[in-house]
Amino acid sequence: MSADLTRLGAADLADRIHSGDVSSVEVTQAHLDRIAEVDGDYHAFLHVAGEQALAAAAEVDRAVAAGESPASPLAGVPIALKDVFTTTDMPTTCASKILEGWMSPYDATLTSKLRRAGIPILGKTNMDEFAMGSSTENSAFGPTRNPWDTTRIPGGSGGGSAAALASYQAPLAIGTDTGGSIRQPAAVTATVGTKPTYGTVSRFGLVACASSLDQGGPCGRTVLDTALLHEVIAGHDPRDSTSVDAPVRPVVRAAREGAQGDLKGLRVGVVKELHSDSYQPGVLASFDAAVATLTELGAEVVEVSCPHFEYALASYYLILPSEVSSNLARFDAMRYGLRVDDGTMSAEQVMAATRAAGFGKEVKRRIMIGTYALSSGYYEAYYGQALKVRTLIARDFEKAYEQVDVLVSPTSPFTPWKIGEKVDDPLAMYLSDLCTLPTNLAGHCAMSVPSGLSADDGLPVGLQIMAPALADERLYRVGAAFEAARGPIVA
Repeated sequence: MSADLTRLGAADLADRIHSGDVSSVEVTQAHLDRIAEVDGDYHAFLHVAGEQALAAAAEVDRAVAAGESPASPLAGVPIALKDVFTTTDMPTTCASKILEGWMSPYDATLTSKLRRAGIPILGKTNMDEFAMGSSTENSAFGPTRNPWDTTRIPGGSGGGSAAALASYQAPLAIGTDTGGSIRQPAAVTATVGTKPTYGTVSRFGLVACASSLDQGGPCGRTVLDTALLHEVIAGHDPRDSTSVDAPVRPVVRAAREGAQGDLKGLRVGVVKELHSDSYQPGVLASFDAAVATLTELGAEVVEVSCPHFEYALASYYLILPSEVSSNLARFDAMRYGLRVDDGTMSAEQVMAATRAAGFGKEVKRRIMIGTYALSSGYYEAYYGQALKVRTLIARDFEKAYEQVDVLVSPTSPFTPWKIGEKVDDPLAMYLSDLCTLPTNLAGHCAMSVPSGLSADDGLPVGLQIMAPALADERLYRVGAAFEAARGPIVA
């Protein structure tokens, strides 16, 4: 029975819990048992909060027994939380030695929403340190492994959340997406991940990497599960100055409608600049097959040009490190976190020694790049120019959406590579985000849905669906229709 429960989707589990067919405690315990059984092979979790999760589950069961309405459509369904959101009852480390063991005095808004929705939090998932990376190899606590092939990466920075889903350790997960950190892990683990419109999910209590790019979002094994979670976590938050004061988009309704398989009247744009011969052949073949499926579903497919997308990578890797340089200055060894001090050191020496010991190589690399880009005499030449390119990319999107309703591309140019294969070549690692970066720079929304397995190596490939800001429901309509037409992905 326990194994069966871990194979069920979140929507199905919610129905069974709310009808009394199964208890939330049973479902939560089944997933905790699964974590204990297999996570030694995958290292998806940094911290497991079994006692707290079971207590939250028991409260849902009490409400069901009393005949009370569920706190949310997902009440009782457990979740894995990326270790970049603050939690008062378990450590928040951002997978960094500088925050090892740190207990936050407050919950992130997203954490609080999960608790109020009656969703038991199984624990905190592994990630690239401070969300900087595309492979989850930059974690100070060791890499996560892809359940499809444990010699390979699960994507990043949210590889722990994606691996937890793919290995049936959790039916739902939360990630964050700064340049693709929800979508790229989803693509390489055959799961679903959405980057919502910037500002529609609160960033209060999300430990900042790059504040103008970071966005929390939902992850699941199906489009409907992901939509249900999206509606739970979205909404205006006065504590987040960048929060959008707008109604939550009807993404669940869109997912249910899309599953009927009719895309007649929908205009789909294939982005010419995100379809290159340099991409892995199996990825391109899977993408072309996905586009053919959209056509069969009734969509009108046209090619669209976004000429400034070719500069997205260069722009992003100036804007992000610049914001990292500013945001990570708060880790000064004076207020919280690691402190390296032999008792004879000045404050400046303590800061330097702590940062040297506490930050990993990739974090240091980005801090140094960003500090240089912001330095006197170089600001306009680097950061200023990158902001201008960002504007041009946003204008490319605007022109494209005058012609089409959604845009599509491969999520990542490559299937998951071997652990260790690219650690000494940062640029090769950065190239895995080529297709996902433009959406973050524009603040729009995008989703990755599994498109199949590559003929090259039998590993997962993702289809990226992009939509304008505050049109998140379009992602779910298209994603659900494609998912229904595609059918199950079998290794």
